[in-house]
Amino acid sequence: MKSKTFRETKKRRDKKMQDTKQQWFKEAKFGLFIHWGLYALLAGEYNGKKTDRIAEWIMNDLDIPAEEYEKLAAQFNPVEFDADGIVRKAKEWGMKYIVFTSKHHEGFAMWDSKCSDYNVVKATPYGRDIVRQFREACDRHGMKLGFYYSQAQDWHDPDGYMHRKDNSGKNYRAYLERKCFPQLRELLTEYGEVALIWFDTPMGTTREESQEMVDLVKRLQPNCIVSGRIGNGLGEYMTTGDNFIPRLPYEGDWEVPATLNDTWGFNKDDHNWKDAEEIIHLLVKINSRGGNYLLNIGPEASGHVPEESIKILDEVGKYVNENEEAIFGTKRVGIYAYELDWGMLTRKDHKLYVHVFKPRRRVELLNIGNRITGAYLVADKRPLEFETGATCEGCSSIEVEVPEEYFDRKNYSICLEMEEEEPIFEPIIG
Repeated sequence: MKSKTFRETKKRRDKKMQDTKQQWFKEAKFGLFIHWGLYALLAGEYNGKKTDRIAEWIMNDLDIPAEEYEKLAAQFNPVEFDADGIVRKAKEWGMKYIVFTSKHHEGFAMWDSKCSDYNVVKATPYGRDIVRQFREACDRHGMKLGFYYSQAQDWHDPDGYMHRKDNSGKNYRAYLERKCFPQLRELLTEYGEVALIWFDTPMGTTREESQEMVDLVKRLQPNCIVSGRIGNGLGEYMTTGDNFIPRLPYEGDWEVPATLNDTWGFNKDDHNWKDAEEIIHLLVKINSRGGNYLLNIGPEASGHVPEESIKILDEVGKYVNENEEAIFGTKRVGIYAYELDWGMLTRKDHKLYVHVFKPRRRVELLNIGNRITGAYLVADKRPLEFETGATCEGCSSIEVEVPEEYFDRKNYSICLEMEEEEPIFEPIIG
C-alpha cells in the first residue's frame, strides 16, 4: 500500500498549473527581494557564537530567548537607510517588482503596527515606518511593491510556530486572531496597492486557515497575488525551494527566490558572492524555463546595502537593459535536443532569442525546423546575415554571422525571427 506521503505528493503534482491571472507578473521575469530586520544587527553572530546557517534565522538556530532578542530593537537606528535610493537602483537593474520583508520569523514588524508595539516605529530609536517609505518610493518610481509576511512562524509571539521546536502547547488560533490577521489587514488597507503577499513556511497551518488568509487578502485587495508558500496548494503561483531551479521547463506561473551569496539577512562573514556572469546565466535559465527570478539583497543594520551587492547588480543590470527584449515578456521554451555550453534560449511568439555567453564567430544551431525570416542583434537591432539548411547528416541547421567587433565578446543576445509562432525542436537523428 502506498504511503500517505506518496499520495499527497502525487496529488500536489497532479493539480492544475498555477495561474496568477496577472499579466504584469507573467512578463516581469526579474524582481528584488529585500531581507531586513533586527537580525541585521547581529550580522550572523550572538555572544561570540557564529551561526553556520542563514543569518535571519539566528534567533531560532542559536536559541536566543525572546526577551533577550527583543532588546535589539533599542539598538536599531538605520540612519543610512534610503528607500528611494534602493528603488532607483532596482529600476536601474531592470527589476520589475520589489518584495520587502514586512515581518520575518523573528516577529518584528517593519511598519507602525497597531496590534503589536514590537515594531520599528514604537520600539526603536529610529521611529520611522520603513514599509511606508518603500511604499512612497515605489509610487514615485512606478515600481510594483509586494510584502513578505511570515504568517505561521513568529518566534516572539508565545503562540507562533517555531521550526525544530516543540509547538504542541501553543494556541496557534489565538496568534492568528491576535496578530497575523490584524497585521495582514493593516498591510492591505494602509499601504496602497499591494502587488503580492509573499507568505512563507506554513508549517502546521491547516487548509482552512490558509484559505482564511487567502480570503482576507482577496476581500481587501482582489488583485493582490498570493504566493505559493501560503501552503496547502492554495497559492496562485509556484514558489520553488530557495535557490532551486526546476530541471525542466515548468508550466504556469512560478518564481525562484534566490540569494547573491549564501544568506538572506546580512551576515558580516559571508563573502561567498556569486559573480555577475553567474547571475546573468541563472536569470536567463529561469526565464527560459518559464519563471521569474526574485533576487535578494540584505542591507546592513545601518540601512547601507553591501557594496558587493551593488557592484554585482550594476553589472547584471547592464546586460538586462541591453537585452530587455530577450528577457521581459518571454515565454517558456520547450525542450531543445541539445544543451548549449555557450548559451541559452528564450522566446516570444515568432521570435527565438539566443543568449550568447562565450565568444563566437558565428552562432550555429541544429535541429530547429522553423522557417527563419530574419536575424538581428538585440542590443542595437542591427540586421545579421544568416543561412539555413541541413548538415551532412541531414539535420536542420541555422548559422548566424556575428559582427566582427563581437568576435571576442560574451554576454549578448541575437533574435531569430520565425514564420511560425513557436520554435520547432526536432529530435536528434543519426
